[in-house]
Amino acid sequence: MDNIDKLILNEVQDGIPIEKNPFKNISNKLNITEDEIVERINRLKQNGYIRRFGGIFDSQRIGIKSTLVAVKSKDVENTSKIINEYSGVTHNYQRDDDYNIWFTLMASSKEELENIFKEIKERIKCEDMISLSCINKHKVKVYLDFDNKG
Repeated sequence: MDNIDKLILNEVQDGIPIEKNPFKNISNKLNITEDEIVERINRLKQNGYIRRFGGIFDSQRIGIKSTLVAVKSKDVENTSKIINEYSGVTHNYQRDDDYNIWFTLMASSKEELENIFKEIKERIKCEDMISLSCINKHKVKVYLDFDNKG
């Protein structure tokens, strides 16, 4: 990763405009072409410097209800398969802990969220499953600080 890559990453993390030429401002600022920006982002992704490049929406702001769910399960494989059947489930992953499955669940209302939560809990027959609703939201941003040595 060179200095131009770092500058691009710093620029894109605050958002890309939804327009015909979304990289135009960055292109002008860094004095490189929009195509080079796209090529560099793709290369950074291919090389594992970034995991994902895409849109993120504020679910609370558009009325979506969500919760983080922790599950204690002896049958991780089967439990995960059942959980993954639900369209409102995102970020389902296993952890090395008593609560060994964690996922987020989203729904259009609090009632729907609670109903889906109860349904999943009944279906997976786990030892325990808890809902950890968000109290405070924190957004972590990383700005790359570098000197011009590369």
